[in-house]
Amino acid sequence: MKQQQFLNLATAEEAEERFWEAVQPQPLGEELVMLEDAHGRILACDIVARHNVPYFDRSNFDGFALRAEDTFGAQETAPILLTLNPEILACGVVPQEDVAPGTATTISTGGVLPRGADGVVMIENTFPFKNAEPAENMIQVLKPIVPNAGVSLAGSDIGAGEVVLRIGELLGYRETGTLAALGEANVSVWRRPKVAVISTGDELIAPGEQMEMGKVYDSNSTVIAHAVEELGCEAVRFGIVPDDEAQLETVLRKALALDFVLLSGGTSKGEGDLNYRVFEKFRNPGVLVHGVSLKPGKPLCLAVLDGIPAAILPGFPTSSTFTFSKFIAPVLRKLAGLTPERSAHVQANVPLRLNSDKGRTEFNLVHLVRNEDGFSAYSTGKGSGSITGFARADGFMEIPRTTEMLEAGEDTTIHLLGESTRPSDLMIIGSHCVGLDFLLGEMQKRGVSCKFLAVGSMGGILAAQRGECDLAGTHLLDEASNQYNSHLLTVELALIKGYRRSQGLLFRKDDSRFALVKQNFQETIRQLMEDQNVRMINRNLGSGTRVLLDRLLAGQRPSGFFQEAKSHNSVAAAITHKRADWGIAIRSVAEDSGLDFFPMQDEEYDFIIPNKRLKRQEVRQFINLLQEANIQTQLNKLGLSTDAPVWIAEHNKLKHEAHVKSQNNTLVCHYRFRKNEDNSRLLHIKTQYFFTWYYFISRLCISLASLSGLRDCFI
Repeated sequence: MKQQQFLNLATAEEAEERFWEAVQPQPLGEELVMLEDAHGRILACDIVARHNVPYFDRSNFDGFALRAEDTFGAQETAPILLTLNPEILACGVVPQEDVAPGTATTISTGGVLPRGADGVVMIENTFPFKNAEPAENMIQVLKPIVPNAGVSLAGSDIGAGEVVLRIGELLGYRETGTLAALGEANVSVWRRPKVAVISTGDELIAPGEQMEMGKVYDSNSTVIAHAVEELGCEAVRFGIVPDDEAQLETVLRKALALDFVLLSGGTSKGEGDLNYRVFEKFRNPGVLVHGVSLKPGKPLCLAVLDGIPAAILPGFPTSSTFTFSKFIAPVLRKLAGLTPERSAHVQANVPLRLNSDKGRTEFNLVHLVRNEDGFSAYSTGKGSGSITGFARADGFMEIPRTTEMLEAGEDTTIHLLGESTRPSDLMIIGSHCVGLDFLLGEMQKRGVSCKFLAVGSMGGILAAQRGECDLAGTHLLDEASNQYNSHLLTVELALIKGYRRSQGLLFRKDDSRFALVKQNFQETIRQLMEDQNVRMINRNLGSGTRVLLDRLLAGQRPSGFFQEAKSHNSVAAAITHKRADWGIAIRSVAEDSGLDFFPMQDEEYDFIIPNKRLKRQEVRQFINLLQEANIQTQLNKLGLSTDAPVWIAEHNKLKHEAHVKSQNNTLVCHYRFRKNEDNSRLLHIKTQYFFTWYYFISRLCISLASLSGLRDCFI
């Protein structure tokens, strides 16, 4: 069967309207359940308190019930004497005696306040009176109290007749605890809609099975089933159904015995897409919409089959999750008896230009970054096939179908994926590194929530200049000085030295074309660049690795030049799967991927920080983390060198010049550091061991500068 086109696309608004009109969702009826089974259910009626909570006036702590006016004027130097009543009011004991003026009754936390008393004094604010008559017990009150002090009055929490929980509320542990406090043993809840969840496709395998080429783990069924359950419905999983029309129809007819049917995949017009064809065999009224002018989510199919609502969601994870949230979740909420979800949104600035397909409404997932003026919205950059795009996004922007582009700096409305957004404790933007992944994991373990956006070194620097992040990971080489990152300092930015890592050439170990690379690197690279059958994998513009690549290519554009990867791991994956033959990445990634590695240059991966954020507690925690011996040991195991002290450089506190060059295989390092033009020193070092000593010498010079008082501080 040939591929067909979507000829009559519905707009998102039209698709939504048709589906609601056909389904007309309403709750499916009430049922009475025991309180212990009510968690996660949805209330079918208001809950009115039948009793006061607390039911009686009770003491908030151990002490003495008394009349507050009897304590007025009490001081430690002039205590007031009160006679103790013989009654002791433990929890559950009903008082038998009144508290008369000048007397007090011993009472425990939670005890019933006796008649006549209007307050409780803490036992810590009293002292026994030793001079009392043998037949008379007395206490000294050292501090005064006001009426009702230390007492929870009857009905002060919940008053009888008060509506405590309302129809449509989802019963979490707080709500069920409230019901228990009210004495409710049974609860009226809405019947749970039963939703069939079906995954289709010959390419799908269940999580846990052996991965092989051409196969995909079935993540959609898990995402959809759990999303259904969060909406107060019951997910009934039918597993993975292969691309067999007869088998699919059999499963679908069984699923139509439930309240809602959800499939994923097989809804496009390709040759192997069967689901929509099976849907077309049903009526009452049948398929309502197939194809929506929407990105992502164009192949969405909405239907009512034999009176049962049904939908085929796109197979790609982000498309599937988004169309579920927009078109399916509101209907399921209504069927389950939940109140409509409250829409939450914020205004945000778009820092980078975004292109859009004119003619289709586009929903672009974004990360929100808090800045001095509000929020910036960074596109996640994840396509509809991304598994993590929806999970890690904070919200989405809607780009109208008449708009082709959002310019950088333009304000837009961001719809939050949830009722509120909370910025992370630590925001990191810039270049990706396995070491950074490890460090952020350690910060998370210590209770610091972190968010990282991989936009390349230069993108991180620009974000730091705009005040959008706490840290910008960078490894940018300055061509003039041959130094890393220090040239990025401005009056607004400081530099934290991080660690050193080895960048080099990655290739497959069994690729004979690279056999001589270690004997003659330059000649091998020259030959490979000229061979159109040898493909490279490039890095994205703005990344530190791209700078190194551009120097290596020297203006050439070998096969694969326009194929870009956004991380070191992506470079390794492209080579492993033979989509490319070579690329540049760090040593640890090569080793983890089983690839061969030829070192080209040791680079410094550091952190740029806006000066305004240097004193933030979370930033200081991160700096301190870099210095911990066990953390440095773990970084070393990742192939990252931490043999130099961690220090901060600030633009106004340090002026330096560095010139490093090779003369007759000898490294000549000139490092000039000065406080001002009249106070300068020059260090001249020669060594024949360039690769071994380059990093050490430059760090030594920097350390000498710091000892001379030119650094802000050693940390």
